[in-house]
Amino acid sequence: MNRLLALTLLLVFLFAARPAAAAPPQSYFYPFVNPYEATVMELPKQFEVRLPDQVPVDEFVVRPFPKRDIPEVFWYEKGLPCSLVYQDHKAPLVFLVAGSGSRFDVPRMLKLQKVLYQAGFHVISITSPTHMDFVVNAASGLPGIASEDAKDLYRVMELAYHKVRHRVDVSDFLLAGYSLGGFDAAFVARQDDQEHRFNFKRVLMINPPVCLYDSVSALDRLLVENVPGGMDNFDNWFRGVFSETMHLAESWGPGGLSGESMYRTYKRMQPSESNLAALIGLTARMNAADMIFTADVMNGGGYIVPKNVRLTSTTSLTRYAIVAYKTSFADYFDQWLFPHYQKQEPGLTREALLQRESLRGIEGYLKNSKKFGLIHNEDDIILVSGDIEYLQRVFGDRAWIFPSGGHMGNMFQPDVVSAITGFLKGKEE
Repeated sequence: MNRLLALTLLLVFLFAARPAAAAPPQSYFYPFVNPYEATVMELPKQFEVRLPDQVPVDEFVVRPFPKRDIPEVFWYEKGLPCSLVYQDHKAPLVFLVAGSGSRFDVPRMLKLQKVLYQAGFHVISITSPTHMDFVVNAASGLPGIASEDAKDLYRVMELAYHKVRHRVDVSDFLLAGYSLGGFDAAFVARQDDQEHRFNFKRVLMINPPVCLYDSVSALDRLLVENVPGGMDNFDNWFRGVFSETMHLAESWGPGGLSGESMYRTYKRMQPSESNLAALIGLTARMNAADMIFTADVMNGGGYIVPKNVRLTSTTSLTRYAIVAYKTSFADYFDQWLFPHYQKQEPGLTREALLQRESLRGIEGYLKNSKKFGLIHNEDDIILVSGDIEYLQRVFGDRAWIFPSGGHMGNMFQPDVVSAITGFLKGKEE
């Protein structure tokens, strides 16, 4: 009896000691229950937060390595473009990091800039370290290792702020990112705690992976396991999907591609869940392929492109694209990235590298620093089993976990926007 009582008390203590995530408001409504639909589809306008049509924005270029020789195939790269959205008064400045394979000016970033501007922030927007523009102009090595990517991002942030500091009156520095950008933000914040250039007051991670390798592998499986007829039928499947989508696109009318037009198109196409999953996996694979090809060229070739092959502005890249699109992030990590770091650190194991370059590797830092906040969805497709529970334990009442929304599909739902702006302002939601 005493043993049973002791066990009961222990369980009560453990569950009582676990910090609860901040509950989403009871009014929360999101129209897509299927996480794949939620990920692919934008919210119809009637469910989105209202945002200004225009915000004051300036684009500019930074050059972290001004003497770097850019291969001729990247002739159009003239530095890393960034943007500043600015208030006409003193305000906090948010450094905003884009998601995997995304530039500073993709539609999601532009919309998030408006959210933050409307809430009273200056915003400097930064391209993902996995996008080819960043790899060419700002990467110091191979992309995909969080702590090293963070150093590159931090260098870009310093240069970006130096370039615009005369334009803005800044009260505090904040940091935010979504998807891989949210993951990167954690490591950039740690870098800042060592160098103290900005002393970020708050850091918001929106829909980040826990482990990049696990999340990208999960997305890759969506492609491999859902292409009808298997990967041997990939070419035919891709041509069919592309052709059907372009045919329906003719009916989009003025305004072209938008959340509402995609919603209408989706209802007409009624794709199966497996097709949606495959399309999501394809997007992730293409992002990885661009990064891997670019990193290979910038580091002298030997992985996708043979060594000593000169690529010019007129070279056909089709053969290399085919190889790159058949190369997963897991292949890149296992065949090139891990061996590269193992040479630098003899004795380093694959498991040790994956552990230290994940959120679990900096768990104590995230748990003990109250400046971190998290926004996520229970049905986010980039998470693996146990990730949501892990994030709830680490962030406690600094986590807003929504019941639906897929991977960032609900980012501009009013309750989610309220959580984003409320945390960055320092308000309890």
